[in-house]
Amino acid sequence: MSPRPKKQRRCEGNFCGRAFKPTGTPLTELKQISLHRDELEALRLCDSEGMTQEEAGQSMGVSRGTIQRIITIARKKSAQALTEGYALVFVDEK
Repeated sequence: MSPRPKKQRRCEGNFCGRAFKPTGTPLTELKQISLHRDELEALRLCDSEGMTQEEAGQSMGVSRGTIQRIITIARKKSAQALTEGYALVFVDEK
């Protein structure tokens, strides 16, 4: 039995560059954490645009539960990068 096919997630936001990193250290010398497009979009919609998880789910074409799972992962990655000095590297596909 194969897994259920993954729903296509609509992402309107764009990456602002290839990575977000601490200044003064080359990207090649930093531990890197991948931040996927859908994770960045969920952060943008909920934390920057102020949407509820339900509204963000409708915008991205997924359930509120999926948004909750995505945003929990994205926030953990972002917090780790900010507090431990890692680079967030933007990835187009998951």
